Amino acid sequence: MAIMNFGGVEEKVVTREEFPLSKAKEVLKDEVIAVIGYGVQGPGQSLNLRDNGFNVIVGQRKGGKTWDKAVADGWVPGVTLFEIEEACSKATIIQYLLSDAAQIEVWSKVKPHLTAGKALYFSHGFGITYKERTGIIPPADIDVILVAPKGSGTSLRRMFLEGRGLNSSYAVFQDATGKAFDRVIALGIGVGSGYLFETDFKREVYSDLTGERGTLMGAIQGLLLAQYEVLRENGHTPSEAFNETVEELTQSLMPLFAENGMDWMYANCSTTAQRGALDWMTPFHDATKPVFEKLYKEVASGNEAQRSIDSNSKADYREKLEEELKSLRESEMWRTGAVVRKLRPENN
Repeated sequence: MAIMNFGGVEEKVVTREEFPLSKAKEVLKDEVIAVIGYGVQGPGQSLNLRDNGFNVIVGQRKGGKTWDKAVADGWVPGVTLFEIEEACSKATIIQYLLSDAAQIEVWSKVKPHLTAGKALYFSHGFGITYKERTGIIPPADIDVILVAPKGSGTSLRRMFLEGRGLNSSYAVFQDATGKAFDRVIALGIGVGSGYLFETDFKREVYSDLTGERGTLMGAIQGLLLAQYEVLRENGHTPSEAFNETVEELTQSLMPLFAENGMDWMYANCSTTAQRGALDWMTPFHDATKPVFEKLYKEVASGNEAQRSIDSNSKADYREKLEEELKSLRESEMWRTGAVVRKLRPENN
């Protein structure tokens, strides 16, 4: 465990240097890891674990697209790919990577297999933090742990294949065996984390829900759309509006501040860009901070979780979701984006 200084604040982190893959494999040498779910996080985590030499199987509903995807990825039915309940019965560590809604739905099938000494692993604190709402209440004689990669399963897998790592948070909710810490860190290293930083289930879900609704997805779409609309309303073409709003951000500037920080990016832009950015960042901060404060309060109160549970439990949830996603996909801005992406040099 290392103590790192982040902007003047000390935090506990675990790196690959102090907890190498060889140590992780030693910790988990007698464990059978069942990855339950093959949607968002399941493929990346299970494939990384497999490639790193861990004893891992996959549990998934038979007959669906995700079952077929698992087969296409090399999981063998009856050998390393099983129905959910059978996989849970074989496992000593159950990685519960279904969607939040599916975790609620399937919990009654998983819980009987959580026998003494096993570990229940999450990559999102939702089910446990809001357990009175979700009904996900683990037995007292198992470990309950979390590794939350700070990105999609696709990114986790892509960075692993590139020899890099995606940073993850980790948490121990329940340590029944005395081995929970070693188990969670070993799993974090096994799934391909860059470094691991300490959190708890509540802080993970509060920050995650705020981030998804904020700068990671909700706020960024709102900001991009607002600028695009203003440019279009003032006579700019779709291509010009999209390039100035999205393409330059994602293809040019994001890589710069991802590598070196926003201050470095500012210092390496024109003086005109610097002056304008410094002048306008405060009005944007002042306009949006109240929205973020309201968002965080909604997350902390449980209102966001309840809305998600209520929405996802409706019979027509997927149909209505697809309608909303279709509307987003078919908006002028993202139809323009599809054309712009095709015109990138690497696609020609």
